[in-house]
Amino acid sequence: MVGNLLLFPNVNWERMWEATLETLYMSVVALIFTFVIGIVLGLLLFLTDKGNMLENKVVNAVIAAYVNISRSIPFIILIVLLIPFTIAVLQTFLGPTAALPALIIGSAPFYARLVEIALREIDKGVIEASKAMGSTNWQIIYKVLLPESMPALVSGITVTSIALVSYTAMAGVIGAGGLGDLAFREGFQRRNTDITLMATMIILAIVFILQFIGDRLTTKLDKR
Repeated sequence: MVGNLLLFPNVNWERMWEATLETLYMSVVALIFTFVIGIVLGLLLFLTDKGNMLENKVVNAVIAAYVNISRSIPFIILIVLLIPFTIAVLQTFLGPTAALPALIIGSAPFYARLVEIALREIDKGVIEASKAMGSTNWQIIYKVLLPESMPALVSGITVTSIALVSYTAMAGVIGAGGLGDLAFREGFQRRNTDITLMATMIILAIVFILQFIGDRLTTKLDKR
């Protein structure tokens, strides 16, 4: 304990713990919404594409445009662009909760593309066989498409969750709280290198844990 205090003399451990919880809160809540919205958008991109069950050029073009534009905007700029929207919805643009709209809007389109890619890798023969047996479109979606693509979906959400952690750090620079905010304001701006180092180490630990869990789930779900 004494050694830790000597190595990190400027670290307020209570504040560090609070910042860690804020980062986890932002990451987990945003990840849940990202997963749901990403699945829906990815399914729509796949199903409305040429030759698929719900082929519709207009719908596909609109969703694809939204996904492409959202993915192309750097996250730090997206946060700034969404400040008026965030204030209108939450009455503030500061704090962990205020960061959620930008985190979700920034990550859901990214995950949607990963979902679309996962669905495209499914053997067309499996889908045709389901149609031949009289399955409805909805049955094909939840009994064929989603189960068959689940390993890739989990792998994709793992990649997305790691990106989200980095997004929370960037959001901290403009007052969202969390480890990014702590590292920037109390570490970088006040030249307390030990605070920045500890915040970075905790973020890395979170990333490694997420990657480990994601890899284990992907391996367990992959029946090949």
